[in-house]
Amino acid sequence: MTERTRRPPRAYRNQSFLNSKEARPLRILAEYFEPKARFERFRVDDTIVFMGSARTRSREDAEAGLRRAEAGEGDLETARMELRMSAYYEAARTLAYRLTLWSKDLDPTGERRFVVCTGGGPGIMEAANRGAAEARGMNVGLTIAIPSEDFDNRYVTRELAFHFHYFFMRKFWFAYLAKAVIVFPGGFGTLDELFELLTLVQTHKMTKPMPIVLFGNEYWREVVDFDALVRHGTISAPDVDLVYRTDSVDEAYEWIVRQLAEHALGQPGPML
Repeated sequence: MTERTRRPPRAYRNQSFLNSKEARPLRILAEYFEPKARFERFRVDDTIVFMGSARTRSREDAEAGLRRAEAGEGDLETARMELRMSAYYEAARTLAYRLTLWSKDLDPTGERRFVVCTGGGPGIMEAANRGAAEARGMNVGLTIAIPSEDFDNRYVTRELAFHFHYFFMRKFWFAYLAKAVIVFPGGFGTLDELFELLTLVQTHKMTKPMPIVLFGNEYWREVVDFDALVRHGTISAPDVDLVYRTDSVDEAYEWIVRQLAEHALGQPGPML
């Protein structure tokens, strides 16, 4: 076939069109239907979402960084801070491990699982995916395409690794399947995700029960003064109780399991 008679590409194969402004609705729909198809294929209906800083290092990495800083390679105060913050990495890893084991014991057939889900990045996200993987459980990673990120979270289940362009579609999938959310110390992204969830719960746009744990009392007391919001009349006093606060992996585990047993499974009692 000559150049003159060659057929133009079909619209759904025309990369120039698919990347154009006019095709934006198609790209948005793709970030709904493609994840939906995969979640259905692997029977993922319920998730436990872990949120937190991408900058939090594992204990072994933080200890190695401190040794380098003490040898004159790096800032000593930063290294000490990273070692303190690494406690949250280890807590997320342990909590994800325990919740995954509980879910597997709850239903060995996998018909009703609570699957660990994260943003698929490093830090707290890696910790939760790692804990779930160490418990031999499937887990989800919802990554986002941003220029500044370069990471390798090898713990996400390959078939459930997603890569989004649109933040709002990524946040939709965080919220849509979630039956509980655990929020560790984090920055702008974590705060954005937390407050969107709180807004959905507060306004009853999200009608399902949504247990939300704020893990790390000292951090959250310093970063978000919920009581000040009440004093200034910008939220109601009961809104403070939309979150459960703790520093304890045991407490977080027991509270989440109790909430899931009561609301998501419809079973009374703690089911610990």
